[in-house]
Amino acid sequence: MLFDRDGTLVVDVPYNGDPAAVRPMPGAADALARVRAAGVPVGVVSNQSGVARGLLDVAQVAAVNARVEELLGPFAVWRWCPHGAEDGCPCRKPAPGMVLDAAAALGVAPGDVAVVGDIAADVGAADAAGARAVLVPTPATRREEIDDARTRGRLADDLLGAVTLLGFGDGQFGGRQFGGRQFGGEE
Repeated sequence: MLFDRDGTLVVDVPYNGDPAAVRPMPGAADALARVRAAGVPVGVVSNQSGVARGLLDVAQVAAVNARVEELLGPFAVWRWCPHGAEDGCPCRKPAPGMVLDAAAALGVAPGDVAVVGDIAADVGAADAAGARAVLVPTPATRREEIDDARTRGRLADDLLGAVTLLGFGDGQFGGRQFGGRQFGGEE
């Protein structure tokens, strides 16, 4: 299962290069624990256009990612895109590149992956890769994105709701199938 970083796993601080400013979103640790308890690997896919804009450098992104890992890890895979929207990069969400690459690193087909995020770019990247998606809105999420996710049955109020929607409700994960693979029990 793949999660967006800013606004999904941690409170969005625009172009954050300061590890001390990293704060987990409510329920993030519990949601991740549910998925991990099922034996499902978790990863992060994140646009970091502040690098392209000269507002962040690679070392700052790495330091913030390390802090996220310290607070909420471990993560089986990290993928982040340093490009801006105008760069036409195939990895920048909503393009599928990061989701495809992360799925390959996890050794699973893209259709066996779910992406949880807070904006349409996260859902779009999942769709473009053939993965499942759940939107967890924040104040930054546009109304039409919320309405679309609700219509398509992939809207959750929070991260615990997202993982429950994906089949990882409290006590639901023992021996559970996810994405065509058996986790948390005998194969």
